[in-house]
This record gives sequence, C-alpha cells and structure tokens, in this order.
Amino acid sequence: MSRKYFGTDGVRGLVGQFPITPDFAMRLAYAAGSVMAKTGTRQVIIGKDPRISGYMLESAMEAGFSAAGVGVQLTGPLPTPAIAYLAQTFRADAGVVISASHNPYHDNGIKFFSQTGTKLTDEDELAIEAELDKPMGCVSSDKLGKVRRIDDAAGRYIEFCKSTFAKDASLAGMHIVLDCANGATYHIAPNVFQELGAQITVINAAPNGININDRCGATHMDGLVEKVLEVGADLGIAFDGDGDRVMMVNKDGAVIDGDQILYVIARHFKLAGELQGGVVGTLMANLGFELALGRLDIPFARSKVGDRYVVELLKANNWSLGGENSGHVLSLRHHSTGDGIIAALQVLNALQARGETLEQALADLTMLPQVLVNVRFSGKTAPLEDESVLAVAAEVEAEMAGRGRVLLRKSGTEPLIRVMVEAEADIDVKGLAQRIADQVHAVDNA
Repeated sequence: MSRKYFGTDGVRGLVGQFPITPDFAMRLAYAAGSVMAKTGTRQVIIGKDPRISGYMLESAMEAGFSAAGVGVQLTGPLPTPAIAYLAQTFRADAGVVISASHNPYHDNGIKFFSQTGTKLTDEDELAIEAELDKPMGCVSSDKLGKVRRIDDAAGRYIEFCKSTFAKDASLAGMHIVLDCANGATYHIAPNVFQELGAQITVINAAPNGININDRCGATHMDGLVEKVLEVGADLGIAFDGDGDRVMMVNKDGAVIDGDQILYVIARHFKLAGELQGGVVGTLMANLGFELALGRLDIPFARSKVGDRYVVELLKANNWSLGGENSGHVLSLRHHSTGDGIIAALQVLNALQARGETLEQALADLTMLPQVLVNVRFSGKTAPLEDESVLAVAAEVEAEMAGRGRVLLRKSGTEPLIRVMVEAEADIDVKGLAQRIADQVHAVDNA
C-alpha cells in the first residue's frame, strides 16, 4: 500500500498549502497520538529548526497531541539528530521534528522518530495515515496531555556530540570555519568545536526565521569556500538547515562531499581494525568511491536514495557505517540516525589519529565526474514511465559503452525529477545529462 501523506522523509511542502497547514499539523499530531495511545504510550518530544513557520506548526501539534492524551516536551530549535537522541534519553515514546531540512524557509515539514531514535517504518506511517482519515476527537479534560519545555536540551546534546570524539584527543591548533546555514546548529556546533579546543570562525549563525539555507550551508558551498581561503583555515564544515547533513572544504577550497567524508571515516576504521563489516551508499554514490573502498577490501552495498533505506540495509547486513553523497552520514556505533556534527567529528578524529590532513586522507580516492540535473515537473505526468524518456536514457547509456551510468529518479521531498549521469573523465556527462533532462521537460510540458 502506498503512503498518501508521508514521503521519504516525513510530510513536507509549501507552508500554507496542504498538507503544511495548522489544521493538518494538529490532525496529524492527533492521529499519531491516537496510534501511540493504542500501545499505552503517552509522551512525545517536539523540536524544530528556526524557520518562522515552525512556531505555528509547533503550537498546532501541541494541541493535537494534547487532545489525544499525549504529553508534550518542547526543546525549541535543535538539530534533527538531537531530537532522535533526546527521545531516547528522556525515555519518550516518540520524537517529532518540524523542519524542511535543506529547503528554503517557505517550505516546512514534519518527521517522526521512534523511541529508539530511528525513523518510523512504512507500517508505522501507514497506521498514522489510517487514523488521519477518521474524525478528530478529544479525550476528557482530566486525560489531556500536559506540555512542558526542556530547558537544558541544547546542553545535553552538546555533551553527547563531544562524547563521540576521542577522549584523549583535542582540536587545539586547528582552525575550522563553521557554516551553520542560519539553521538549527547555530547555537550547537560552535560550542561543540570550540569546547574541543578548535579555533573557530563562524558564518551564517544568525537565524531570523527566513534566512535558513539562503545561499549558505551544505547546499550552497561558495560562501564557506571563500571564508576558508580568506582566513587561511585548515578546513571548513557546512551543515544544512536541520543539521543532519554535512559537507566540508579543504584548506585549498575544494568541496568534500558525503562520499568523500564516508571514505575518510571508513578508511580510518578499517586501518584501525574498528570497521564493522562494510559500507552502505545509495544509488547516487560515486563509482570512484566504490572502487576506492574495494582497494581497501571494504565491502560496499547500495540502497535506495534516502537515509531511512541506508539504515535498513545497514541493519540487514549488521554493518554500522553508511550514508549519501548529499552529506547524510550515519555511524550507528555513535548515533541512531544521520548527524552532521558527529560525522564531522569522526573525520577530524580520523585525521588526528592518523596524523594526516584532509588532502592526505583522500589521496587514494579519485571521484568520477558526476552531474545531477534537477527538472521541476507538474506532477500531472509520469516522465520516468514515458517511453521517449526511457529511450533517450538508453541511448545515453549505449554511447558511454560501459564507461558510465545513468540514474533517473523522482525526489521524495520536492516536485523534481533527478537526472544523474556519471562517467569517466573524457565523456561529456553534463551534455548527456542535459539531453535526458530536456526530454523529461518536454514530456511534462507536452
């Protein structure tokens, strides 16, 4: 059975348009609370990123959970992985994050974590959707859920992040630029890295509700590159709006993506004898990354795109390390979900332990040229099922003659068709990707 409201990462959309409205948020919370109540659970933690609509949606969800008889604990603005952590430490029955991650401020979303800090299963989300189709009610007044604020939530999470860094190591002597995307890490990341001894320069850490992800953070790296070169830092670290993604910049201004971050961590774990099994990437993972892991005798497997699917495959293989080239990096030995701050700390831990720079740690990894073209579409057509689109994609693959690959997929969070072409350096991947993208656009506008 397909889901009606939930995508690959919760419910997401344009604020003020269904389903991101106060009414739907309240009914969603009531439905989720009703499902929880069936198993006797009665407590939920709600966090959010700093976008302006978060306050409206938070209030609506408070009302919905309370009406279902579920108590609510509020954290205020915190990174998504912080809510997954706090849901476990406070023994809450679920965690809720109000965020649209890397999207602009006019979007927002709602995602849930289980009491073990993992994303909900498809079955859980279907159960909530089934309740949404029923009329909303309200428990009796004596059974209404109470609401309170967790005053020390930020401090608890900061200490948790620091605990994942080697206890006998320090970042003293290292100059790091942090780009907080005017998002949920703005008051967390600077404290973590500074308290571990680093000299820090911080940019984009003044959220005003509408500047989140605005030409900054992990999806817009130019500002971080410029600042790293300007101040002569050792490296730069960029988070997205809700802090579950991370990208990096080396001292020369080269952008380091999620595949490269994963490689540094996996290589260190392997050489230190600490790697559990292999590494999970997604269908988008660079072929050069896979080949480099192979040279280290590290098994590699690909999942569907989406960190929830990475986690599923990790658990199925009994492995602990995986992620996406977009910067979602999961180390299940440290946290139950992707965490940008913790992933960055594991890279720094690897560099410290091996006495290497970021450039040296990546010396044996050669990334193949990869181009991703996003094609916005109406949703009224099915371009990925159209024969002409499939024919053009087949032509492109034939032209590459086994020296590259094509991947077409629909975004789970936005109305986009993603066209990816990856191939050896002498092949015009940009032109080939654009040829497929043009056909997708033509089909949608026919």
